Amino acid sequence: MSTACGCGCGGTATRSPAFVRPRFFAGQLLTEDDLELLVRYVTGKSRLHNRSVSGPGVVCGLEIGCDPCGGGTVVVRPGHALDGAGNDIVLSCAEKVDVPALVRELRVGGLGVDCGDPCDDDGARRYGLFVRYEEAPVEPVAPYATEEPCPSPGCVPSRVQEGYRFLVKRDGFEDHRYNPGTRLLASLGDLDRAGRARARDERLGRYADAMFVAALGSDRAIRFDASDAKRYADSLAWLGQSGDGIPADPVAREMTEHVRALASAVARFDTYDEAGQNQLKKDYPDLDGVRDARKILRGSCERLAGTDAEAVWPDPLRRSLARAVVAESAARVAPDRPDTGAPLEVRLLAQGTPLGHALQVEFRADLNLIREWLLGRLEESPGQADCSLRAKVSAIEVPHLLPRPEEGDDGERLSIAELRRIAESAARLTAALRRFLTDAACATLNPPCADGAGTDVLLARLELDDCDVVRVCAATRPQVLPGGSAYGEWLPKLYRLRELAERLCRAPAARRRHPKLPQDGPVPRPYPEGLLADRPRTGDLEEMLTLLLTPAPGETPPKAIHEQVYAAPSEVTDSLRELSVLRAQVADLTSALEGLRAQLGTAQSQVGEVRERLPERLGERLEELEGGARESESPQARRPRPGRSQKPSPGDSS
Repeated sequence: MSTACGCGCGGTATRSPAFVRPRFFAGQLLTEDDLELLVRYVTGKSRLHNRSVSGPGVVCGLEIGCDPCGGGTVVVRPGHALDGAGNDIVLSCAEKVDVPALVRELRVGGLGVDCGDPCDDDGARRYGLFVRYEEAPVEPVAPYATEEPCPSPGCVPSRVQEGYRFLVKRDGFEDHRYNPGTRLLASLGDLDRAGRARARDERLGRYADAMFVAALGSDRAIRFDASDAKRYADSLAWLGQSGDGIPADPVAREMTEHVRALASAVARFDTYDEAGQNQLKKDYPDLDGVRDARKILRGSCERLAGTDAEAVWPDPLRRSLARAVVAESAARVAPDRPDTGAPLEVRLLAQGTPLGHALQVEFRADLNLIREWLLGRLEESPGQADCSLRAKVSAIEVPHLLPRPEEGDDGERLSIAELRRIAESAARLTAALRRFLTDAACATLNPPCADGAGTDVLLARLELDDCDVVRVCAATRPQVLPGGSAYGEWLPKLYRLRELAERLCRAPAARRRHPKLPQDGPVPRPYPEGLLADRPRTGDLEEMLTLLLTPAPGETPPKAIHEQVYAAPSEVTDSLRELSVLRAQVADLTSALEGLRAQLGTAQSQVGEVRERLPERLGERLEELEGGARESESPQARRPRPGRSQKPSPGDSS
């Protein structure tokens, strides 16, 4: 069964209410609706997988860097991200982003008007740089004529181009990543009210067993053993050496604990009959001085009664218990003879859980508060695992409320029926509260499906000073965990790493400060102890590096990056050898040519010297010979024709 749950506002829904895929058969007339349904089905399934399995965030890349030239520009490098609707955002090449222009666009969108240069504000401002998925219809074509009554006029886009745009938001924007605490808060509601209910439940839980024991065994003694004797002796010695006067706050708290311990031991002694007390005195000789112990208790209670209870015990719940300790100890065991008219109170004091009338009134109010809070949360909390829990809580009958007693009014003595009712209600409500908290905590392990809201993906947090970007922090952006089990081994340390990264990234840059020198006199300088010794490295950065580089038990050790050495193929090496041989041959030919040029220069010099020595009459003949030699060196030199001979000139000799 499918339910159409689109946005209902005329816009494009981020997901399909139900997946319907086309079915093709022979002889079917295919229309644009069939093909469009196929596209929607494939696209919707892909987005569902991205949204539910991977979740929104950066998959890889998309690093943000400062512009080398400074100013208000940052560089976004290529990468891949998924938005809250499951759309793929792919940046194939690096882009420069003008942050002040985006800030101005944010102001115009928020105020509706352009208020001028965004750099007019003084001080640093923080923004978040986001990327948003966008689509644009492109490549319009003219459709063929059809028999439709209302054909599309003009050209119709034939493609949908997937793209993106950058934008900024002010710091403090909502983080759409799932946090288990979010679902827990939805179950607990207001934390102050939940804290009050839990604190009162814990206090009642300490008394529940003692109240049952006191009510069920109202005519039986509370056992006194060696541990009670030691507590009796230690507390008696401490109180006897505590001095006189009203104690200070820390001493008063410690004194109250010793009064409770000594009163519990004496009350246990008082629950025995005469024969039992005589036997205890034989087994534990310190009990022979129980009369002196009662006097010391009475004096200690009088001293504690003079203290400022609100200053000594700021917590009102603990303050009530401290007052009950002092009041019950003074009334039940401090007199020379035990109080035989209140056996239930004595047995509660003997167990170290004194319960007077004032504290009983508070317990009744606590039971009503816990019950009402539980019923309210069970009506509003989704996904309760115990379907009968609300009925069980409704069936618990808590004792009726009593007015708060006046100062010094002991009120009525406890009855067995009332004590058992308080104990029974406390036990049942404590169990119900723990069941509710357990179910609420376990429900957080099942993350809810993404609602598609907030499709902008955070890339980095930016800090601007005037119009210059002075700080880029990308450590706290949402990151998709790729690789499945290959990345899962990081999960135990990812939370701590994220905490450390956020502190390191958001902290201001450390600045080296020069030591302050006094106005006059010698400059004090500390001696650097352990300069040459090994010092332990501490701090957030060192802890983060240790977590990254030190494998946890069962974790794959990090792999170091080694330089790769490439071996050239044999064909390349053979060609390099041949080229080396050719280079050597060319060098040899060049050297031989230079030698020939040197010899030719020497011959020309010798010819010049001979010309100077020959008679003038032979000058013309020498020039003819030199001209003939030049013609013989030229490729276009003429050769004498066959059958012709040259006659010697007059005056020449053969």
